[in-house]
Amino acid sequence: MTTTIYKNANIYSYRQHNFIRDAWFAVDDETGKISQTGEGRINISADNTIDVHHQFVMPGIMNAHTHITSVPRDFADKVDARHPSTRETATMYAIHNMQDMIDNGVTYIRNVGAPFDVDIAIREMQKQGFIQGPQIKASGQAISMTGGHGSDGGYEVDGADEMRKTVRTAMKNGANNIKMMVTGGVLKNGETPDDIQLTFDEVRAGVIEAHHKGFTVAAHAQGNAGIKEAVKAGVDTIEHGFDIDDETIAMMKEHGTAVVPTLNAMYGIYEFGEGTVPDWARQKVIVNIKKHFKSIEKAAKAGIPIAMGTDAGTPYNGFKEESAYEIQLEVEKAHMTPAQAIESATIVCAKVMQVGDEYGSIETGKFADFIIMADNPIDDISVIQRDKDVYQHGKRVHAVIQEIGAAEVEPIAEAGR
Repeated sequence: MTTTIYKNANIYSYRQHNFIRDAWFAVDDETGKISQTGEGRINISADNTIDVHHQFVMPGIMNAHTHITSVPRDFADKVDARHPSTRETATMYAIHNMQDMIDNGVTYIRNVGAPFDVDIAIREMQKQGFIQGPQIKASGQAISMTGGHGSDGGYEVDGADEMRKTVRTAMKNGANNIKMMVTGGVLKNGETPDDIQLTFDEVRAGVIEAHHKGFTVAAHAQGNAGIKEAVKAGVDTIEHGFDIDDETIAMMKEHGTAVVPTLNAMYGIYEFGEGTVPDWARQKVIVNIKKHFKSIEKAAKAGIPIAMGTDAGTPYNGFKEESAYEIQLEVEKAHMTPAQAIESATIVCAKVMQVGDEYGSIETGKFADFIIMADNPIDDISVIQRDKDVYQHGKRVHAVIQEIGAAEVEPIAEAGR
């Protein structure tokens, strides 16, 4: 076993909601896990040391809502063109998007809908070392009512029995998260976010099956009535959550429900979509965007877990700096503190995705997924979008910061040096 120590670091701690200065951590190079952490004087021996030069280290960014097979561009009158029509095309897009994410500090994702179950196949190929990118919790194809939101490239169900069988089929095919389209949405014509598209009995039947296997359920739910139905049915996360009131918050607290806001999915269309995104889609954004921001602000202030997710793959909402920009939007539009926003993309996201024992913080026993930045994001949250070195399982997978360069490495001769 070889060990590498990272010294002279400012390390983010979710317990202190800030960076711990003059800290260090050691990584077991074979397992890729953190073997020890400390402050001040280093009291262990190691094979190598990397001087971080008092830069800022936080856990790798985690994104709980992506669509890796989608193309994040404008589509004029054909929004559904972003959904690949063949398995080969979907796979090509996914591999490209995965590389973009890891280069921008995203080390773990939950993909919540992929045609042809491409995300499941990629997850398995990753285990064999064939594809670089963030680790994946995969949903495979999303589940909607016949003709409902997301039905293109997904499962269609009508009735509790069909839902039960479809969830069982998805898990048989390798899904370890179930995605349900409970309401209508923005990027499909002829429906609104307030439309309830899956019944309580349908959602509840799927939740029971997924939870029986220990898997989570993510519910696309935008309007108030649909959110309440999904929470009451026992889903684990509300995706988007445009209209959250006090009653909804009380229900979420009772059921332990988290929210994945995807603020940039709305903001990208609002800011850049005029004249390119269809008017019927942009009008739904205009009607709902301020209400959306207020709902996430209300939920965060009430202590509802907020897990960062971007809905990457929607217009003007891609796989590069957008995850870090979502963190900024949480601060600027939902008025979360910088610490809350950082934790939404790290420890909270890890817990929501049920991987908190091994990811989401820089602590002993967890995988060494982290990013190194020159400046402090508590002072300026936008710095997470700038140049950063990216490490996954203790291996540097993207290098930018010149002060570290090729990793200043020197052997430690004895403990306590």
